[in-house]
Amino acid sequence: MDLLTDRRWVTDGGLETDLIFNQGIDLPEFAAFPLLEDAQGREVLTRYFDGFADIARRAGAGALMETPTWRANPDWGARLGYDAAALDRVNRASVAFMHERRDAHGDLDGVLVGGTLGPRGDGYVSGERLSPEEYADYHRPQLASFKAADADLATVLTLVGADEALGVVAAARDVGLPIAVGFTVETDGKLADGTPLWQAIEEVDAAGGPDWFVVNCAHPIHVAPGLEDDGPRHRIGGFRPNASTLSHAELDEAEELDEGDPAELRSSYDALAEQLPELRVLGGCCGTDARHVAALWGV
Repeated sequence: MDLLTDRRWVTDGGLETDLIFNQGIDLPEFAAFPLLEDAQGREVLTRYFDGFADIARRAGAGALMETPTWRANPDWGARLGYDAAALDRVNRASVAFMHERRDAHGDLDGVLVGGTLGPRGDGYVSGERLSPEEYADYHRPQLASFKAADADLATVLTLVGADEALGVVAAARDVGLPIAVGFTVETDGKLADGTPLWQAIEEVDAAGGPDWFVVNCAHPIHVAPGLEDDGPRHRIGGFRPNASTLSHAELDEAEELDEGDPAELRSSYDALAEQLPELRVLGGCCGTDARHVAALWGV
């Protein structure tokens, strides 16, 4: 976790759910990256990310500005008409956009620009699996785009299996980019493939491991069961919780946003944070917006 030093870092919230449910913006395939393609979309993203920079300012923390590219990979990009060349262009543009936001907030106590990756498949179900080598080939182009655009690091979010995590780490090492691996868990603290969180972390670490791990898209009360008393808790450097205590299946079926209770989220987070001694990065995921992240930071 050398890149994080001894500082704490604010990152953003549930970008896609905030834009869809709170701002009424249509995001086909749950993809935010096409907003980078026109001035109006960039204005939306500017307002969004500037809100979290303000939280970092009030908290006296650094800001980890992560690109809106969770869906900008070959399978999801193809559904939106993006071929390999177009994905390379938009992934590079996303990093350049974040550099612009960093320049706009030079007074902050440090700003890191991170490239965001998402899973090849659905972030909630295990689905068809590939080998780690195949996952490395799949994710390497996006990581190479981030590296070419001078990202400081990359984070893959909402993984449901150690196999894909192993591939992402290998690809990141190939292109020379620091990497954080984000797992999501069900209400029992297990990944969608049934692996306990602590076991998935140990499996990836046994092969060399990322720079740090993240847990995202799960409420704090769902993460706690996945932590062993003597497990690798010190390897979790980031947390991006859901606002809701509902299961992933229930959230998938919900027609309205469950934004939970920011105060309850904070109290649940406080209880979990006591078990995560190296936690440095804190933001939100589905159902959260700037209110929730501000509550988590107490500002």
